[in-house]
Amino acid sequence: MYEKARWLEQHADHFRKRMLNEPRGYPPMCCNILLPPTHPEAQAGYVIMEHVEYPGMSGSNTICVVTVLLETGILPMTEPVTDLVLEAPAGLIRVRAECSAGKVTRVTFRNVPAFAVHLDAMVEVPQLGSVRVDVAYGGMFYAIADATQFGLRLTPDEGRDIVRIGEMVKAAAREQLPVVHPEQPGFAGITISQLSGPAHDAAHHARNAVIVSTGTFDWDKPSTWTGSIDRSPCGTGTCAKMAVLHARGQLAVGQPFHHESVLGTVFTGEIVEETQLGGRRAIVPNLSGQGWITGFSQYVMDPTDPFQQGYTVGDIW
Repeated sequence: MYEKARWLEQHADHFRKRMLNEPRGYPPMCCNILLPPTHPEAQAGYVIMEHVEYPGMSGSNTICVVTVLLETGILPMTEPVTDLVLEAPAGLIRVRAECSAGKVTRVTFRNVPAFAVHLDAMVEVPQLGSVRVDVAYGGMFYAIADATQFGLRLTPDEGRDIVRIGEMVKAAAREQLPVVHPEQPGFAGITISQLSGPAHDAAHHARNAVIVSTGTFDWDKPSTWTGSIDRSPCGTGTCAKMAVLHARGQLAVGQPFHHESVLGTVFTGEIVEETQLGGRRAIVPNLSGQGWITGFSQYVMDPTDPFQQGYTVGDIW
């Protein structure tokens, strides 16, 4: 599936642009292409598309893909539980879907191994100064920074500041802290940031805002310091955060981790076991959440359309 993602990126990127750019898409949107699996254990494969990259794995996208596969009948649903295996570009994803009355009520999947690369690393960020970050892989490489050092509570009204700070921290960390996956060199570099803070609900453990890039970052052009906040609690971001907490001795195997989004929605993570990845200490995380189908759309591409691959405009991008 990794090779399929690379082929789409190099030879058929018009699908991603057409679906995610305006007028069909908008900044926080993702797209998943369902494909036949290449691994004999998997029932379906999928390639995840975001605005500037093809991530190896995404938790919220996986939950959405499982929901669509089962609720639309692409794969058979068995109540009360459907077990299946999906093939993502990052590897096999084992899924347990709780189902009732034709609805997927909860999706739990075993993610690829997650691991911390840098703890408490200092990066120099123009305009912000010295910023302490953790870098971890949870399916993508994250730069994770404490939001309180910027005076942020991670609420929707802070969206503009969250995005600009997150993009600046990510760009600086990417330049100053190079990283490569020990077993898949195609996954290299920090491509996403996460601002982390205290939970707003006492029943949860932390709150996060993951910032997804929507363009090419240029230090000399502040107009490019834009992105969008993941509306979900972010599955791979939650796994990366758990890897950091475990590396610090703050999250044990089998201990639930309830992670809030800026909307107050929650993903629940749990470390299943410790493992090794290319000689590096890692964890195997489970993640649980729920998704909802909100509509069915039929899109049209007119050959006379001057914007066949869509467009972006600086008022929202």
